[in-house]
Amino acid sequence: MPLWRETATALRAWLAQRPAGQATEVFLNARGTAMTRSGFEYILEKHVQTAAQTCPSLSTKSISPHCLRHSCAMTILQSTGDIRKVALWLGHASTQTTEMYLRADTTTLLEVMNSTPPPTLRKGHFRQPDQLIALLRKQ
Repeated sequence: MPLWRETATALRAWLAQRPAGQATEVFLNARGTAMTRSGFEYILEKHVQTAAQTCPSLSTKSISPHCLRHSCAMTILQSTGDIRKVALWLGHASTQTTEMYLRADTTTLLEVMNSTPPPTLRKGHFRQPDQLIALLRKQ
């Protein structure tokens, strides 16, 4: 998994402080065993509450590990414009799994819309066919 230089340095420092012989996982709980997903969510929530004291708008936001992952993926997509790089970063085996980020990126949607010529429209009046009226009456 690619890491920023600062992240790798912080992880090395953390691993150097950990007592030997504990679990092989990087993040451990208070009992020295592997941190669970709910344990990580608990710690993240504590940090969000602390950060909300400085940035009150955080208290109205739903912040989860998935939200952090999604935000990172969107940042990579916006900075590179390459869905393959997002897929690699997230560890997806296929870019099809990553396509949801394209659907969520309004910047990409706007770029596509602006690069596509608008449809030609004709002025006129809509005249409903008799079959449509008959179908609606049955409903």
